[in-house]
Amino acid sequence: MNNGAQTRIARSRTKILAAASDVFLSEGYVASSMEQVALAADVSIQTIYSHFKGKGALFLEVATDLAGGAASAVGNLVETLPEDTPVEEWLTRFATQQLKVVLTPTLMQLRRMVIGEVGRFPQLGRTLYEAGPGRAIARLTTGLQHYIERGEIAMTDPVRAAKQFNWLLMGGPTSEVMYLGEAAIPTEPEMRTQVDETVAIFLAAYGREATPPASA
Repeated sequence: MNNGAQTRIARSRTKILAAASDVFLSEGYVASSMEQVALAADVSIQTIYSHFKGKGALFLEVATDLAGGAASAVGNLVETLPEDTPVEEWLTRFATQQLKVVLTPTLMQLRRMVIGEVGRFPQLGRTLYEAGPGRAIARLTTGLQHYIERGEIAMTDPVRAAKQFNWLLMGGPTSEVMYLGEAAIPTEPEMRTQVDETVAIFLAAYGREATPPASA
């Protein structure tokens, strides 16, 4: 296959995924059809089936891409970790970006849809968790290990601490949006307050002057 053909196939797949994302998020999984996706993408049904085995496979790919994109955006802060950035500053930047990336109408719609379809697709919840919160927690763990080595924080289990930080930051705001709708997405000042309080509580437990909790 020449480069031109590969490029056309890649573009077609990208167009289908974008259209499917719009259809699934607006209609829900059950009410969506491959015909709707084909119409939105301006391709034939046969073209969609040449890329995906069926609606379930297409839905899984859309959900994974949306969640993975959010985690990648947050993960860039770990991959470009400056040596001289203090832990409080880095945690603040990490938390701020995570709130802004995750607490969007699109990802909250996706979260509701996935929760509603976990019974139909048992693997979907795990896939979405691994692509979203799981990746963010793994990258946060990498950052915490960096600051443990620098002596700025003290903990015996950085993975557990990363989970604590993630859910301390995300648990309340995410639950409010899930129950109350998009109007509950925090404003910029509310996000800053959530970030500042999360970082302060976390460093009170794990900062240089704190006594690290015993591991379970």
